Amino acid sequence: MIRTFIAVELNPGFAEKIRELQSRFSGFDLKFVDPELIHITLKFLGNVDESKISSLSAALDSITCEPFEAKIGELGVFPKPSNPRVLWLGSTGNFRALHDNIEKLLEPFKFEKDDKEFTAHATLARVKYLKKDQKTAFINTVKELKDTEIGTMCVNKVLLKKSTLTPKGPIYETLHTVHMD
Repeated sequence: MIRTFIAVELNPGFAEKIRELQSRFSGFDLKFVDPELIHITLKFLGNVDESKISSLSAALDSITCEPFEAKIGELGVFPKPSNPRVLWLGSTGNFRALHDNIEKLLEPFKFEKDDKEFTAHATLARVKYLKKDQKTAFINTVKELKDTEIGTMCVNKVLLKKSTLTPKGPIYETLHTVHMD
């Protein structure tokens, strides 16, 4: 079994701005995502039998969404400011249509549908623990940096990725690339 997900990678040129943004949160107990690994997950598939990877790849080759411009920026938290668990970077563009297209293509595989409404975002950090006084300072920093702009990029490929979890963090490997042109 392979732990897999479908994603759009961010422009590698964004890594430095993301690193600077993360540094603004260095005083909090967070587990940061390596800026080089930050991506927008379109669908988390979980553990998939290795024998299904080629048929999954073939299904993804039928993506009909056209390439689009995406703006990466704006900071937020999940699930809500009073209980922040994830610090994320927002993204605007045609991600909803791309997500819905992928969901439809994957129907024959009977993956579980997402129980929450899809929100295109890139996870910057997971909140480990915030004391009450830290929570206020953390949320104030999020509010202060809310309108951060990282940049725009062209979304023209979708990746089927393998994720290997290690004590030092995940290792991602691209299993298949779909070019959207």
